[in-house]
Amino acid sequence: MDRIYEKEREVPLMGAYDVIVCGAGPSGVAAALASARTGASTLLIEAQGCLGGVWTAGHLCWIIDSGNKTGILREIINKLDEHNAIFRVFDTSKDFSYDPETMKYLLEEMCIESGVKAQMHTRVVAAVKNDDNRMKYIITESKSGRQAWTAKIFIDATGDGDLAFQAGCGYDYGRENNSETQPMSLQALVTGLDAEEIQEYLINGRHGYEYGAKQKMLKEILDIGINPSYSTPSIIKISDNLYIFSVNHQYGVSAMDAAQITDATIRGRREIFHIANALRSHGGIWRNLTIVSTASYIGVREGRRIHGLYTVSNKDIMEGARHEDAICRVTFCVDVHSTNKDKGKAYSNEGIQVKPYDIPYRALIARDVNGLLMAGRCISGSFHAHASYRVTGNAVPMGQAAGTAAALSAKQDCLPQELPWNKLQSALKESGYIIL
Repeated sequence: MDRIYEKEREVPLMGAYDVIVCGAGPSGVAAALASARTGASTLLIEAQGCLGGVWTAGHLCWIIDSGNKTGILREIINKLDEHNAIFRVFDTSKDFSYDPETMKYLLEEMCIESGVKAQMHTRVVAAVKNDDNRMKYIITESKSGRQAWTAKIFIDATGDGDLAFQAGCGYDYGRENNSETQPMSLQALVTGLDAEEIQEYLINGRHGYEYGAKQKMLKEILDIGINPSYSTPSIIKISDNLYIFSVNHQYGVSAMDAAQITDATIRGRREIFHIANALRSHGGIWRNLTIVSTASYIGVREGRRIHGLYTVSNKDIMEGARHEDAICRVTFCVDVHSTNKDKGKAYSNEGIQVKPYDIPYRALIARDVNGLLMAGRCISGSFHAHASYRVTGNAVPMGQAAGTAAALSAKQDCLPQELPWNKLQSALKESGYIIL
């Protein structure tokens, strides 16, 4: 590969903070809120034009494994309820859909009220360490050009572990034996459907979660002459006139390759329109089906799993591990979407049964670089453990723990691994986060 060499240049230092959080998805927003509320000056950097990541720009609009979660996640859920922005089949549902525009607004308001400095439309492109292997600066690119920022503690909430990778951290990627990764999916929002007419196709229909609805939806798509890339396509109700339309998988796409992600996005959008147009032309209950929006970025299930001081293992999830430094209890199953379409296009637990298990604080601390924490799906874990804890109901408590720990570490001028566990535990309880 031919290379060119840029001329060295000075980069302006734009600000110094106690804590900088990179990535404003569910874990990143929670981390920033927790940090600011713990008294730390906090900068939240996001590449998209809104907060929430996959919750908002990604059009996921579906929260999983929230039933036993307290703290910031419960606060967000309560605020969504206050704005009538949640659809539940039952009041006890731990999985539910919500309106993404309301989510955008509420997350911004929460950050403003908590004193978080948010900068969107900005991407982290480099990390700088000092001679003690400690994170010192990040470099960003935006319309403002190339800029530098410094903090006492940094949090990688990018999903794909971009910051940790740039800082030189080791990582795992995909299956341990062959590096195969789960597919990406581009989500869409649609309207023009009558909830009563399509009841049998809704996975959140009147009787609760209906796996059979996916099979009926697949048959409907096959009957109009299309073999979808995802063999369990889903329609999920958000409101009487808004639905999630999840119908595609993009296989073998590297989360670290922009060209591959671009191609996958184009393929996903093309398939969404192809299926939607064909259903509408078919008429009947689909006669008014209309695409409202496709996500501004494709949903990535799997990126780098950054090496931490502890790795959540298959043994942990199968035996229901308990840890003294637990920061989240996961109850969700192993959910592996096919890594090889030639062997099927659905998802399964691959024979691994999960008992509710703890994620320890140590899994959030980067092993190879000092002053760096992770939150969300880029924490340290095995392929199958990741397939369980990666859902957003777990990302938020991870973020709350990381943000609280970062703020305390910054105030006490210590590394995250030097922070006494009892101090972090007490601070989490004081903030309303208790593991159930």
